[in-house]
Amino acid sequence: MNESLLQISLLRLSIVLLPVLGIIFLLYRWGLNFRESLVAFFRMLLQLMLIGYFLTFIFKTDHAEVILAVLMVMLLASAWIALRTVKKQRKRLFLRTLAAITLGGGFTLALVTVGVLSLDPWYEPRFMIPLAGMIFANAMNSVSLAAERLTSELTAGKEFSAAKGKAFTASLIPITNALFAVGLVSIPGMMTGQILSGVSPLIAARYQIMVMLMVYASAGISSAVFLLISKDIFLEHRAET
Repeated sequence: MNESLLQISLLRLSIVLLPVLGIIFLLYRWGLNFRESLVAFFRMLLQLMLIGYFLTFIFKTDHAEVILAVLMVMLLASAWIALRTVKKQRKRLFLRTLAAITLGGGFTLALVTVGVLSLDPWYEPRFMIPLAGMIFANAMNSVSLAAERLTSELTAGKEFSAAKGKAFTASLIPITNALFAVGLVSIPGMMTGQILSGVSPLIAARYQIMVMLMVYASAGISSAVFLLISKDIFLEHRAET
């Protein structure tokens, strides 16, 4: 493959900025919260530029403690961001959210890295960090959707058991849609990247199957645990309001 095809200059990269700015302008014109998207956009740019340099260092380390520290930071950040949809209960729910994502995401990550890939060493950075990122991010999104939907259902006067079921179903909508669409509507990023780098599409497909299964598992387990261990806080909040 022509290596130059994989190089993207900053000037060419800026082309895709145009529709993004259009969306932000539309939010502004419609009187919506355009500032949140603007801040999120600039944070994304800064974070990805920094992570590029950071991963260059991390991928060279042979210390398990460094990788564990990185995983802990990822877990803490994902737990805090997951509660963005329920800011009033954010501090009270943080430790339970952290426990839910750690259990669901950590279990799935261990299953994949030890059982499926058999990494040697077990903390191999080039595999561990990207896989952990995908797993924790999907668990984070699932918990966030579950928290938002549970709050809405309880506010509407639903019983907790019914609200919990609605919230759990809602939390799985994105990943379930992805399962239906993969291979028909989309070729996911990991599979695309492998194919572009010269890996056989058949091998890339196996890796993508692994990814789809692990993100579904981490999302489902994390949101289920979150809903089960956070019942009292949500009921207390409803009683206060």
